[in-house]
Amino acid sequence: MNELAQPLLAERTAGARDLPAAAELDHALRNVTPAEVIACAVRTVGRERLALVSSFGTESAALLEVMADVDPAIPVIFLDTGWLFEETLAYRDTLIATLGLRDVRSVKPLEETLRREDANRELWFSDPDACCRIRKVEPLQRALAPFSAWINGRKRFQGGPRATIPVVEEDGKRLKFNPFANTSREQIAAIYAEAKLPPHPLAASGFLSVGCMPCTSRTSEDEDARAGRWRGRVKTECGIHTTKTA
Repeated sequence: MNELAQPLLAERTAGARDLPAAAELDHALRNVTPAEVIACAVRTVGRERLALVSSFGTESAALLEVMADVDPAIPVIFLDTGWLFEETLAYRDTLIATLGLRDVRSVKPLEETLRREDANRELWFSDPDACCRIRKVEPLQRALAPFSAWINGRKRFQGGPRATIPVVEEDGKRLKFNPFANTSREQIAAIYAEAKLPPHPLAASGFLSVGCMPCTSRTSEDEDARAGRWRGRVKTECGIHTTKTA
């Protein structure tokens, strides 16, 4: 553990209050390994107050592998939007078994909300931001309610608004840990190779970034990995990383 982080860990309390400032943690952890970031998150807020949010997408296994090496019982939140590829659902189950994940929570949108706002299942086409809100943003808000901090897998090399993300940031009243912020594509590939992680079933078919079926397309070799998400639209994020959690 980075020695600069040690004094901050002593400030930990059992609940969400009086957590170390995100800027202090970010400064202390900016040059440590992803495993050290996750270990610090556990020690800072406690396992019962920490969640990892995963899409079980094409790069998700790397973060889940690192997390499992630190503590496989950290709660993992998976947003089952109702529009996911069957291959993604199968991949979730494969990684749970492969990595020995002990607490994966699949969270779905509220049926009442779907009936009221997307009864014809066409909202993804007419208003994709609203579709993401009811199928991802609001479910995540509910799922994170018991937690003081969460971990995600964004990387700076993904570009766009992700290009300058810190290792630790504030997210409403919570801390948000980005252990792979400084990680390169080559380092992600090395984690897969060393741990012999299974690839996402759709990766070999040209899906380099996988989200919901209607808003995901194949990506050519000369494109950015996320170019297949919401292709042809200005939209580049679903909203879970651009909307502060309550």
